[in-house]
Amino acid sequence: MQCIGIVLYPGFQLLDLSPSTVFEFANLCLPEPRYRIRMLSENGGPVLSSAGFSLDSEPFDDEPIDTVLVPGDNRGTSQSSGLITFLQRAAEASRRVASACTGAFVLGQAGLLDGRRVTTHWTYSLKLQNLYPASKMEQDRIFIVDGPIWTSAGGTAALDLALAMVERDCGADIALAVSKKLVIYHRRGGGQPQFSALLEMEPKSDRIQTALTWARDNLQADLSVEQLAQVASLSTRQFSRAFREETGESPARAVERLRLEAAKLMMEEGRHPIETIANQTGFGDRERMRRAFLRAYGRSPQAMRRDTRNQTEASI
Repeated sequence: MQCIGIVLYPGFQLLDLSPSTVFEFANLCLPEPRYRIRMLSENGGPVLSSAGFSLDSEPFDDEPIDTVLVPGDNRGTSQSSGLITFLQRAAEASRRVASACTGAFVLGQAGLLDGRRVTTHWTYSLKLQNLYPASKMEQDRIFIVDGPIWTSAGGTAALDLALAMVERDCGADIALAVSKKLVIYHRRGGGQPQFSALLEMEPKSDRIQTALTWARDNLQADLSVEQLAQVASLSTRQFSRAFREETGESPARAVERLRLEAAKLMMEEGRHPIETIANQTGFGDRERMRRAFLRAYGRSPQAMRRDTRNQTEASI
């Protein structure tokens, strides 16, 4: 059985413990439980969370740990020498060491980020890079795997990181089953940006939000202004004016951003031919998609896929 050791320290963020539920549900989906979850701390006993109440823990010991996970706190603060020493030992003995959100600062303090590709919550990425310049910060990522070191962004990104671990350990079918049990609408890959195009546009009215959500879920459709206006129950003229006022861009530009985001994610996942991606995301043909990629990212889809493969091979 694989031991998952979650390291607690004063002020830890409760949301970053969400991976424990992923491993718990993986056990429920497997013929036999695979994971044992332990809450650990330097001295054991109750550890005060950032929410103001405590969680019980066991003291650090010599029991083998397959995966060590360090949650973040609300500031990215330094930790005790005892905790840092424990992590340094764990990096030598454990299969993988991971952080959620600002837990990356703790890994950095232990010297585990040097030369590694890393990510953290977007508001703390510059601070992390400045404190640990030997790390390779990629702030626009949900999570990153670089060899035995796994780091994730903030909020719900820790769920995506844990699901990726389950997929690597148990296969895609089990990870999908866990996602369904957790009612996760779409399991995000590590290459997906922390901000979605839909979130960045921030429409103010329900009608524009409804049209954008419909567009995201129907990328293969025509997605003309007339079609989107019909979804929003507005005239074409009213819709175009309201859309630009609320998002700062035209409906055509917004649709292209949604298609680019979906295509980039499919490209980085590497499971579909480029022609299939172009069709499923509404570009229609690979040349049209290539031109859109060059405008948005300065790189072709083929170059982006090649870079992703090289990074994946380097992290194994």
